Amino acid sequence: MGKKSRVKTQKSGSGASAVVSPKEMMNLISELLQKCSSTAPSAGKEWEEYIQIRGLVEKIRKKQKGLSVVFEGSREDYFSDLMSWAQESGASCDGFTVTDFGTEGYGLRATRDIKAEELFLWIPRKMLMTVESAQNSVLGPLYSQDRILQAMGNVTLALHLLCERADPASSWLPYIRSLPQEYDTPLYYQQDEVQQLLGTQAVQDVLSQYKNTARQYAYFYKLVQTHPAASKLALKDSFTFDDYRWAVSSVMTRQNQIPTEDGSRVTLALIPLWDMCNHTNGLITTGYNLEDDRCECVALQDYKENEQIYIFYGTRSNAEFVIHNGFFFQDNAHDRVKIKLGVSKSERLYAMKAEVLARAGIPASCVFALHCNEPPISAQLLAFLRVFCMTEEELKDYLLGDRAINKIFTLGNSEFPVSWDNEIKLWTFLETRAALLLKTYKTTSEVSRLEPKLCWKLWSEVSDCRSI
Repeated sequence: MGKKSRVKTQKSGSGASAVVSPKEMMNLISELLQKCSSTAPSAGKEWEEYIQIRGLVEKIRKKQKGLSVVFEGSREDYFSDLMSWAQESGASCDGFTVTDFGTEGYGLRATRDIKAEELFLWIPRKMLMTVESAQNSVLGPLYSQDRILQAMGNVTLALHLLCERADPASSWLPYIRSLPQEYDTPLYYQQDEVQQLLGTQAVQDVLSQYKNTARQYAYFYKLVQTHPAASKLALKDSFTFDDYRWAVSSVMTRQNQIPTEDGSRVTLALIPLWDMCNHTNGLITTGYNLEDDRCECVALQDYKENEQIYIFYGTRSNAEFVIHNGFFFQDNAHDRVKIKLGVSKSERLYAMKAEVLARAGIPASCVFALHCNEPPISAQLLAFLRVFCMTEEELKDYLLGDRAINKIFTLGNSEFPVSWDNEIKLWTFLETRAALLLKTYKTTSEVSRLEPKLCWKLWSEVSDCRSI
């Protein structure tokens, strides 16, 4: 998965263990929980809150130095155990091997020619770490009594991962030892690295991710120390912020949905070996075979022996990849940026515009997306912009008369413009908003690929309208 697989040294796992009283640690944890649970800051104060939360976390990390679990050796040392365990468990292992692909990190390399759509990888359920397996594990008693665990499958998986990592007899150790010791998710960013995101659309999600992770850690630290159902958990003796950050990142970069054993609903799962595949553009080629009770993956394309085997992670933007997966995909066919648009309630024609939009099933204020590929805007955004730029007479045409209902259905169709003046207005307006959006970035490096493509497309649309 691109840079998600890069291995670093876990600083918190070296050096002498810190000496800190349980009371002192609990006081710090309580302070962190209170800070993370307080009312959301007012607009513009999010960075200040982040600094305060991070300060508390760093105090806690300093006192926990040397207490985190770290396996001996490098991640690569355990790949042979992973492959042996997979083969013994009934997974397919004869067409590939784990290889270091440099800047892309570890991935799967074909050891023979593989044809497109060929079933080359399957992983039986018994190898998967799921919310269901967590319920049946040492975590089960706590899960049955805690509503947050029951409501948040990703958090359950993170704690499940930590409990199994602490168990020398865990059947999942070959998998857990093969995971990165650190990640490139924003949870691992230095403060100055996060600061460079200020002004970008990603920063709010990055700050929220850090706050939520800190709150969850504080909550579960107190729960593990005080709840009777947690008395037998190994986490009671050692549960550091770095441990939780690692587990959250492991789940965040790898979790997938699979059917439950009875097939009645979906559950979250970690899928060993399969999650070694890196991302490329394409289609989803992984599914779940309920009859054989296993995860199956067919080849996205033809692969020659020694070529890297890729899968498609889904239609995420690069901002989403950075936040949730820890890497940036240069040729992302689904890259996009968000743009918030709305009709001002103080506008004279607000009621008419809101009514036309409501009939089209579109809110009067909404977050849309500008895409780097064709078409640059969705049918919904096109419909909104057309209504946004309508004159009073044009609005009447879509509100009154026998044909009004039928005309509503054409709002998002590029073949049926409201008028040529309306088309020029909407594309000129969008071009201006896109230019303003670009100015919010301190540098254009993050949007250098999107900027020329998007602006050229918007300008082409404006020019086409003006030439008619």
